[in-house]
Amino acid sequence: MTPVVEEARRLLSLAKADRDAFLWLLQGAGLRPAAAYFFAQQSIEKSLKSVMIFSNLVPSRTHNLLALAAELNSVGLMTPYTPDELAILNPYAVTLRYDDEELALTSPDQACSMVEDILIWTEQRILA
Repeated sequence: MTPVVEEARRLLSLAKADRDAFLWLLQGAGLRPAAAYFFAQQSIEKSLKSVMIFSNLVPSRTHNLLALAAELNSVGLMTPYTPDELAILNPYAVTLRYDDEELALTSPDQACSMVEDILIWTEQRILA
């Protein structure tokens, strides 16, 4: 296995761990949703970067899902959600982790669907 494939698979493994943390935290009574959604955002970010690495692209040092998805789409790697749809999770990467204001930017069901769909899409690209 090449170093590129190893790194892509490592990021996919971390993306799955972030998904698991997200799903577990959703069950926490009284927990701020932003704490759980942080891991949804991280799972998608790592998934997108995994595909980028596998495709010999150098991921930007960013948490911006809109930018990452747009870059993938620009080279013909069409993500299951548009960059704008994925961007709904961007505030959970940093901003809302340090803010006590709760914003309902997405629902748990929508976030779960996005994470699962992106993970499936990633697996189809790097494990095939």
